[in-house]
Parts: sequence; C-alpha cells; structure tokens
Amino acid sequence: MDASLSASFLKKNRFFFNYFCMLNSASISLRCSEGSSEVKNAKDLDRRNSVIDIKARKGGPPLVCLTAYTKPMAQWLDPYMDLLLVGDSLAMVVYGLETTRGVTLDVMINHGSAVMRGSKRACVVVDLPHGTYENSPAQAFSSAKRVLDETGAQAVKLEGGAEIADIVRYLTDKNIPVLGHIGLLPQKAESRGGYKIQGRDGEGWKQLMNDGLAIADAGAFAIVIEGTVEVLAREITESIDVPTIGIGASPSCDGQILVSDDALGLFSDFTPSFVKRYAELGEDVASAARAYAKDVRSRDFPGLEHCFGAPKNK
Repeated sequence: MDASLSASFLKKNRFFFNYFCMLNSASISLRCSEGSSEVKNAKDLDRRNSVIDIKARKGGPPLVCLTAYTKPMAQWLDPYMDLLLVGDSLAMVVYGLETTRGVTLDVMINHGSAVMRGSKRACVVVDLPHGTYENSPAQAFSSAKRVLDETGAQAVKLEGGAEIADIVRYLTDKNIPVLGHIGLLPQKAESRGGYKIQGRDGEGWKQLMNDGLAIADAGAFAIVIEGTVEVLAREITESIDVPTIGIGASPSCDGQILVSDDALGLFSDFTPSFVKRYAELGEDVASAARAYAKDVRSRDFPGLEHCFGAPKNK
C-alpha cells in the first residue's frame, strides 16, 4: 500500500485513522529526548540492528525495547525501537491464558515470523517457551535453531540464572545469540510463590547477583532484569559488561522494556505497578465498536458508497 493510498484509506475509515493517530502519538511519547533510538538519518535505515549493536550500547544511550506479537504492531513500533521482543507474554495478552506457560514453540515461531515481516530495523528476539530448553543443552539448541531458522530473528531469550548458565554457554558457543532474563521469572512464578519482587533479602540479593554474573559470563549479549529491587538492579548493571534491560527494575539499567499492550492500554485485565500507560487504545477500540454497532442498527452503514454496482449518492 503506497503512501497516498494509505492516507486515503485512513481518512475514509475513521477508526483506523484514530488508531493511527493514537499509536503515532504513543510512539512519539516513548522516545527518549537524549540518545533516542529514532532514526537520525538515512543510513540508519540501511540495516537491521544486530546483537553486536545491542551489546555495544553498554553504558551508552538507553536501549528502547517493547514486545510485539503481530506484523501490524511491529510495523508501528519498529521505527522507534532498538529491540522488539516476541515475548511469551502473548499467552496472556493475546490468548487469554492465566500464565505464560501455555504457549508452544510452534506458536512462538508463528508470531516471530509475523514480527519479522513487519519490522526492518529493530533487533528481533523470540522467547523460548517453558519446557523447550530447560531439560538439556541439546534440547535448547534444537529449539533455538528452529526459532532462528524458521523466523529469521536475531536471537532467543531464556529465563533463568546460574542454573541455566551451562545451557546459555552451550548455545552461544554454537553461535546462537542469547538474551538472558533474571529476577522475576514469569515461567517459574507459580513454583516460586507467585509474582514477587526479587532481591528483598540478603539470600535473594546474593543469588540474583550471582545469576547476573553467571549469565553474562556464559555469553549472553544482554540481560533482562525483571521485578527486582532498584538498588540491586543498579548494582548488577554496574557489575557486568553487557547491557541490562529493565522491566520493574531500575532507571540505571542500560535499557527498558514493557509489554506493548500494557503501555498502549490494550490489555486491561490488570496493570503492573511498574507500567506507565502511554495511551488508552482499548477505550478507542470500544468507542469505535460502539459507533459501528450504532450505524449498523440504524442502517447508516453501509451506504451505497460502500457497495459495488450501486448508484452513488450525490
């Protein structure tokens, strides 16, 4: 769809026009005033961000990251993101499951492929879902290779600390780029007493520090720190030589990530306390649906101008 056709389509379709405006506004709000990942010149569009680019941002301009699960959302977000994560959070926000543990490798591959088709410059990382990597390095390699081969994504993400360091090392030794994930681990939350902030006591603090050091040493190019007390997330960031990406962690992390549906107001079952809403697109969807229903019931839609082979109203 070329630019002129896109503009015409949007103007003729009120809902999509409003949706475009609100998403564009939200995208602008998500940029950082300094060190923004927004394209600065034409050469920035020449290629997609690599894991090497992400790793090189340690201590530099903050990395801007969001989740994406579909081609359209990837298209909207891509110009402003350094990294797009195809997170297993889609189990909850897309499929309505109670936890992230219900998605399969095939599901993640399908969504990863969609995001790759919708993005051009962001580094795309796909979560390995629960049960597809923990059993052995060989299992992890088989799953990760499928994801990268079938989607074209740049890396996979694994949840866990020192206990999976050998798996991370095995993958990176075989040239499988890995984004680590420590702190609050949604895949393991049920077995660890629920979604609790991590690092509140001395033992938890020590374990998380060890987790960060172990995953960085194993070769991860960056590490997500989730649901962790701020001072500890800051200390981990200062102690390892790869970027940290915070979610409910610390402003001192080398980057930040949120679930896009949370940030844009598209998921309303609950809102984590660390989320900042940049739009309320869910309300706009409901408003558009209400207007559509009213037009259909009053026979104001469709008009003859929306029909084929019918005389047009003058």
